[in-house]
Amino acid sequence: MGNAAEARRTINEADADTGGARTERLTKVYGTGDMAVRALDEVSVAFPAGRFTAIMGPSGAGKSTLMHCVAGLEDATSGKVYVGDQELGSLSDRRLTRLRRERIGFVFQAFNLLPTLTAKDNIVLPMTLAGTRPDREWLDTVVRVLRLGQRLTHKPSELSGGQQQRVALARALVTRPQIVFADEPTGNLDSRTGAEVLGLLRGAVDDLGQTVAMVTHDPVAAGYADAVVFLADGRVVDVMDEPTADRVLDRMRGLGDRS
Repeated sequence: MGNAAEARRTINEADADTGGARTERLTKVYGTGDMAVRALDEVSVAFPAGRFTAIMGPSGAGKSTLMHCVAGLEDATSGKVYVGDQELGSLSDRRLTRLRRERIGFVFQAFNLLPTLTAKDNIVLPMTLAGTRPDREWLDTVVRVLRLGQRLTHKPSELSGGQQQRVALARALVTRPQIVFADEPTGNLDSRTGAEVLGLLRGAVDDLGQTVAMVTHDPVAAGYADAVVFLADGRVVDVMDEPTADRVLDRMRGLGDRS
């Protein structure tokens, strides 16, 4: 689609139900007065349930800020953020922490595994911290889909980069979150291992019914998604369905990306 008005219509109509996550006129401003920086400017976007959405844009476009606000890691200056049917701005700090732990999964560029724990203990760590037990059948399913059955007793230092990222992905999935946010998940991986991790994210959507939102600068990575949301200067400027690496690269060039 060719313009911002069409983009806004598409993303507002994309998913109005209680699945996934969405924003309504989300604005985030850092600083005050002459030093104020508007990182997000009335962004309305949906991350539909059971879909894989990539977030792209030039440096400084607001990609990570959008992810952090939707994940409840940063407060919005104005506007609303929903995870499922829950509006985050209405939650106390305690309830927001609980929602992040139970309904949101995170996969980062840095694997963020604890070096003294085995792969299995790293996977179930969110539930250990919450004082709950994992669903054994679901844990077995995640381990099987991510091909970690032979690595559960290994510590991170005994795993390859790709295996560590698979453990991180399993940790994000084990609580059956409403949505998984992936922040440049292949940034520390070689191209072959990165493609494997992207395939696993794609499989989590197709095989496990997971909802995934991924920040990336890589058109090849975006090509694994169902749709790409393009940001520029803190605003949504386009949405592309059924993306390919070539189409995404062309659109990024149109946004003036030089990264």
